[in-house]
Amino acid sequence: MDIRHAVGVKTGVPAEKLADVLTYRESPRFSERERAALQFCERITRDDLEVSEECLARVREHFTEAEIVELTFIIGYQTFASKFAKAWRLAPQGFSSWWYDVEGSILPQRRTRWFSGEGHLSSLPGSHQSWR
Repeated sequence: MDIRHAVGVKTGVPAEKLADVLTYRESPRFSERERAALQFCERITRDDLEVSEECLARVREHFTEAEIVELTFIIGYQTFASKFAKAWRLAPQGFSSWWYDVEGSILPQRRTRWFSGEGHLSSLPGSHQSWR
């Protein structure tokens, strides 16, 4: 969840809400719409769960068909990215460890560098060089 956490913070999602994502069912920080989306996501990504008719009905209460298609695509894409990173043993790039100021700008003293070496993003053809 490295880059997704960083993007969430940058777009204004409170860090406390992101920290509660694993307890979305009980957390008061999530709306019923968000809970429906998170349950849908969980049921798509976990092999031990099915996307039940009840789950689909709940999602349809809060989203249009076009929004459900988009949500499904995003869930599938993020699942792909996670599996791709796992297969290539890509280490997290440190995005979620960056600090942000009140305007959402990255504070330079907390920037992390691209990882270098075998099995990391910078070892793939065309990757950026290490930086600070």
